[in-house]
Amino acid sequence: MHQILVYADSLTWGIIPNTRKRLPFAQRWPGVVEQTLRSEQIDVRMIEDCLNGRRTVFDDPFKPGRNGLEGLEQRIEIHSPLSLVVLMLGTNDFQSVHPHNAWHAAQGIGALIDAIRRAPIEPGMPVPRILVIAPPQPGDPKGPIAPKFAGARAKSEGLAEAIKRVTLEKDCPFFDAGSVTTTSQVDGVHLDADQHMHLGATLARVIGALLQES
Repeated sequence: MHQILVYADSLTWGIIPNTRKRLPFAQRWPGVVEQTLRSEQIDVRMIEDCLNGRRTVFDDPFKPGRNGLEGLEQRIEIHSPLSLVVLMLGTNDFQSVHPHNAWHAAQGIGALIDAIRRAPIEPGMPVPRILVIAPPQPGDPKGPIAPKFAGARAKSEGLAEAIKRVTLEKDCPFFDAGSVTTTSQVDGVHLDADQHMHLGATLARVIGALLQES
């Protein structure tokens, strides 16, 4: 069985825009990937580690535990052996409490890649390959989260390109989620159910190809 760890935030957790509710597993993109690959006789288990508000390497001044670097090496230990780790982070680096730009978020992704590769896994277990996904650029935030993401669209300009440069330096596969979906028109930040389905169907092909290469 291929175990795949998805390390991400609320876009992947499946929060329903403008609510505190969550889409069921079958409608979240990792669930779509798992079901699609299983239907193609690829034995895979998607392990979701998706925390609302998670940054790449930055602290949330209001909630503890949102720094994605903290504890990441231990999560690799916990879930090993892993065939693949999927990183999809960056959106929360642009919350209004932060001054960060796309370069900062991309450097954060680079630090996470390094942490995954140095995790002290058991002898003989594989160092997992890492697929980095750039999240779609935030739109104009609406509803209750508007103050939290004020200015995010401008600060995140060029995120996909910045992350891609880091993945080239680190020799990691890269995919731009913004090439197949936008963020929700409801809140401008998260993904609607149909966007999860479309992204999941696309990523099933990407991930399936990576598993076949390995």
